[in-house]
Amino acid sequence: MTASSPSLLHRLKRLSLVTQIVIGLIAGIALALFAPDVAKSTAFIGKVFVSALKAVAPILVFVLVMASIANHKHGQETHIRPILFLYLLGTFAAAVVAVVASMTFPSSLVLSTQDVAVTAPGGIGEVLQSLLLSVVDNPVSALMNANFIGILAWAIGMGIAIRHAGDTTREVLGDLSNGVTVIVRLVISFAPLGIFGLVASTLATSGFGALIGYAHLLAVLLGCMLFVALVMNPIIVFWKLRRNPYPLVLTCLRESGITAFFTRSSAANIPVNLELSKRLGLHEDTYSVSIPLGATINMAGAAITITVLTLAAVHTLGIAVDIPTAILLSVVAAICACGASGVAGGSLLLIPLACSLFGIPSEIAMQVVAVGFIIGVLQDSAETALNSSTDVLFTAAACLGEEAKTERLA
Repeated sequence: MTASSPSLLHRLKRLSLVTQIVIGLIAGIALALFAPDVAKSTAFIGKVFVSALKAVAPILVFVLVMASIANHKHGQETHIRPILFLYLLGTFAAAVVAVVASMTFPSSLVLSTQDVAVTAPGGIGEVLQSLLLSVVDNPVSALMNANFIGILAWAIGMGIAIRHAGDTTREVLGDLSNGVTVIVRLVISFAPLGIFGLVASTLATSGFGALIGYAHLLAVLLGCMLFVALVMNPIIVFWKLRRNPYPLVLTCLRESGITAFFTRSSAANIPVNLELSKRLGLHEDTYSVSIPLGATINMAGAAITITVLTLAAVHTLGIAVDIPTAILLSVVAAICACGASGVAGGSLLLIPLACSLFGIPSEIAMQVVAVGFIIGVLQDSAETALNSSTDVLFTAAACLGEEAKTERLA
């Protein structure tokens, strides 16, 4: 036994990280099925892994963005603008897909007088104000509270300032960035164990019994997300690259979407996406900014959630929806989705804002939010997987597309 154990561990270490995660996933499901009491105790392992990712993400983004800008050489081109365009286009397209699916396969909800003790924003102005306040947040507070909009703002400002510093200062900053990256890689190496704990404890504690009553609503939600991930996003990537998009799409879904699905946190998946961008050979000056930015504004999954649940409430109440209103809802959902990370509770708490377009009172809209929390076991996981994997996908598509265009012109 002593002689064989190191050999087994050695063989496991030689497997790719994705293969190790799949093994952890299968082991977690098996433990939840055959020993649910034991599986519940593994929740701590999952919490430790997610907490470790959330702990390293803010400092990683701050140091990496600052170092990238400080050491950026004059004449080197970044591709932030086309990435931003793809982020906004993808989010709006996802909202349109959700509108079409919701009107084709309308869902009904059981609405009661249940009170929900949460506070939603009062309007789009409040969402935009929240984003602006996040930009000017105290840098220490931004790091402590993982306010990535504020972290980005300070990192960009400090990076620009340090560009005029001496070579030694910029070299030290580069070494600090490399040191933080090493720590991040160490944390990511424990992903299989963390996924094992998350899957085992979630299945043993919640199961999927509570989801049966909302099977149709879930089918529409997950169907929209799958359609966007496997059809709409590939179309956008093909338009940008003019070649088969699926190798890149499937790589991003496999290596980013899987971890995001189980951590259910775009912020926690930032280190994973940065590492994947590096393996894809993307330009560091570009992805070090676009990945954390995407975690805050590239929210196709959130746009789908807001749209589908809002139209489910509209259908339940028998409110007629015309085409102009549907288009307006898509725009509002896209804007709300971009601001979701700046609002406590994420995309679900922005549903009342979208419901207000149809005159639905907040008392009823908050019941829809409650439904969202019930189906959140799958909805939030799939939403995060779509959001996070698309960050890498669009970053890669923009970088590779612009590089190909430059080569053609040359």
